[in-house]
Amino acid sequence: MMATPALCRDCNEKAILPKLQSCPRCGSENLLRHPELFSLSLAHIDCDAFYASIEKRDNPELTHKPVIVGGRQRGVVAAACYVARIHGVRSAMPMFTALKLCPDAVVIPPRMDAYREAGYAIRAMMFDLTPLVEPLSIDEAFLDLSGTEALHGQSPAESLTALVRKIKEEVGVTVSVGLAGNKSMAKIASDLDKPRGFSVIGKDEAEGFLSEKPVSILYGAGKSLVKKLNDAGIKTCGDLAQADAKMMMEIAGEIAPKLQNRARGIDHRAVTPHQPAKSISSETTFERDIANVETLTAWVEALSEKVSRRLKEKRLAGRRIVLKIKSHDHKTITRSLTLNNPTQMSDVIFSSGRQLLAQVARPDKFWRLIGIGVDMLGDDQDADPFDLADPDQGKRHQLEKALDDLRGKHGDAAVIKGRVLKIKKER
Repeated sequence: MMATPALCRDCNEKAILPKLQSCPRCGSENLLRHPELFSLSLAHIDCDAFYASIEKRDNPELTHKPVIVGGRQRGVVAAACYVARIHGVRSAMPMFTALKLCPDAVVIPPRMDAYREAGYAIRAMMFDLTPLVEPLSIDEAFLDLSGTEALHGQSPAESLTALVRKIKEEVGVTVSVGLAGNKSMAKIASDLDKPRGFSVIGKDEAEGFLSEKPVSILYGAGKSLVKKLNDAGIKTCGDLAQADAKMMMEIAGEIAPKLQNRARGIDHRAVTPHQPAKSISSETTFERDIANVETLTAWVEALSEKVSRRLKEKRLAGRRIVLKIKSHDHKTITRSLTLNNPTQMSDVIFSSGRQLLAQVARPDKFWRLIGIGVDMLGDDQDADPFDLADPDQGKRHQLEKALDDLRGKHGDAAVIKGRVLKIKKER
């Protein structure tokens, strides 16, 4: 029998034994086995039910309970623990549907500051392993550990198992890891055995592994495209890999060649650190539909302040302001306004958002969601230049800086504007 490389996930003992059942050092049966285990270096790491895991970490009484993070009643599910998922609860599901499926669930409003703190701590640990970290969100990232073996004195697989244990010990959450030959396969691998998974898909087996899998497993295959492929008789990755290239161009357009390559287990994308943000936005779903224009305006102001703070934190500014608003019957309307100069100031974002709101809001029209965003982003070097036509601009910006300083020292609740205070009291 051919010996297969093995690695203990609990103590990092390496072994190459034909019939290894448990770790020769610690006795654990939590072993990784794969022929390419010590030659692969591209990984995808995904935190397990991240928001809900943070809530359970901070409140042990929730450990065995179904937990849903999101807005009550009219909101949507931001995250659900695995206990809730057993009942069919999923992210982005309307909350009323989730509570029908799991009426005993504990619903917790999101605490983004706590999630960001944990996410940034995990990301710092990733950067300790390799500079090639490509975050996809606060709780997942690609890592390329090529060339790190000499630096750390161990293979990428060993570095990753050690990282998993460190995240659990220091942050208090679990993660799942996919190790493969490229980004597409690593992302697929990390989803295979959640939670606490560590799955390996080798380069030699990638195409065979995919052949019978549905095309929906591939990155870039959204619901609409999957339906078109299925309608054309293309149901598996094997079907897609062998499909006529011309027909695929008619169905999928420019993405067709890349999609067919991914169906064969081929993905040439590199791990790219520090990808610039394309937009920064914030939105909220109301507990009850709102028609009152002043209340909607107050929400635009509150969301504009959030977006402004995030722009300043990232030292970014943008030239286009985008309003998103969803009616009671789930129809989404977007309006945008392009500025002469990039901005990161909340008063400019709010003023623009208020103009856009006036284009759509009516006293007899009810809305369930509103959001404000800024795109066409760049660095803040040329942001908010002095405007001779606006003599009060300097005073407003000085006041905003003073408010930012106060909030930085004493928290966001240190200063709340009157219009925003009203909606906070109403919540």
